[in-house]
Amino acid sequence: MPVTPARARKLALSLAAAHEAPHFDRTAFKTPRKTFATLANSGADINLMFDAALQEFYCEQAPEAFAPAPGGWGAMGCTRCDLKKVDEATLLSALKAAHALAAPKPKRAGKK
Repeated sequence: MPVTPARARKLALSLAAAHEAPHFDRTAFKTPRKTFATLANSGADINLMFDAALQEFYCEQAPEAFAPAPGGWGAMGCTRCDLKKVDEATLLSALKAAHALAAPKPKRAGKK
C-alpha cells in the first residue's frame, strides 16, 4: 500500500531527535548532526541519504520504489523513493537506516 506524504513525515519525525526544516523545494528531516531525508513539497517522493552499500541494498530489494537520485547526489548515495510504490514497513526501514548514518557520533572516553 502506498505511503502518503503525511505518513512519511510522521515516520521520519518519529525517529530519535529528528526535526524538520525547509530545504529548497523540499522538507528536510534532520538529526542534530545532519539531514537524513528530504520530502518533495509535491509529496511524490522522499530522498534518503544513504551510503553506497545501503543504496545498493534498497535499490536491489525494491527496484520499483528505490533508485539513485539523478546526477552527482545519486553517485554519493542519495536515493529517491517513490511514495506511491513503497510500503510503510520498507520506508520505515529505509528511514531508520538513513537516520542511523546521520546520528551524532558517540563521544569517545577521555575526549571532551
